[in-house]
Amino acid sequence: MSQTTGAEAQSTQDADRDPERAALPRCCDTSENPAGTGDDLRSVVKQKYGEAALRVKSGGSSCCGASPSSGCADPITSNLYDASQIGQIPEEALLASLGCGNPTALAKLNTGEVVLDLGSGGGIDVLLSARRVGPNGKAYGLDMTDEMLALANENKRKSGIENVEFLKGEIENIPLPDNTADVIISNCVINLSADKGKVLREAFRVLKPGGRFAVSDVVTRGEISPEIRQSVLAWVGCVAGALEENDYRDKLARAGFEQIEIEPTRIYRAEDAREFLCGQGIDGDAVAAQVEGKILSAFIRAVKPSPCCGPTCCS
Repeated sequence: MSQTTGAEAQSTQDADRDPERAALPRCCDTSENPAGTGDDLRSVVKQKYGEAALRVKSGGSSCCGASPSSGCADPITSNLYDASQIGQIPEEALLASLGCGNPTALAKLNTGEVVLDLGSGGGIDVLLSARRVGPNGKAYGLDMTDEMLALANENKRKSGIENVEFLKGEIENIPLPDNTADVIISNCVINLSADKGKVLREAFRVLKPGGRFAVSDVVTRGEISPEIRQSVLAWVGCVAGALEENDYRDKLARAGFEQIEIEPTRIYRAEDAREFLCGQGIDGDAVAAQVEGKILSAFIRAVKPSPCCGPTCCS
């Protein structure tokens, strides 16, 4: 008797919810990571982010593909926060950032709101959000890596900010009740998930009606061959796992979101890829020309609709 694996069972469930995905050949389903299964990817991400946290604690820096000796010339993760923001947080929170944008600068956060950061790392965006929502609000950070959670809690202690709570868990299974958060932010993490559709459905569940989804992420524009995606996997999977921008829109809509917007914040050029990939021992010249203008950091907005409150309010 054949046995169904957990991954196969999940794939079947996803196909039942998403007929268009079921119709796609496996090689064309960009929600799947080309390097292996979801468990494989999760293990790689945990290892790399754990190493990044340890590097920071030992006085190093962390960037989206850095080796322990890297000078961090990575165009994705560098120069994202301004001087006023850097002055509000412990240095270790900044050094641990593996983000591709600055969602706290672009997201509208109001006093008293509840914010959830998916993949909070060393806590930089959680701490900045907590300051903006004030003592009557709250900022949650969710991360699956013990080393990052330890670093984040240490940064919380150093900052003296109290309206912060860091949770251990996976972004595909958020450990919070329905209708908890006013705003969900994330910084170059959703693209690392092997089941992005599930992440977006979980985000929709946890948001309050009228809640806002406001994340920074890496997306692609147009066709990128699987071989090229694999070649740039050294970019910490930031590119290899990225969705095509229209696919991202579709998955948000299927999760139930409305008012979907994708605003490019950085468009990467051939020279960006060449400089970084050559430092990783990859033939940057061969790859760079094929990714010119096709990889971008973007700010992605969407809203969870509010239920109709009466016979005339939706008209």
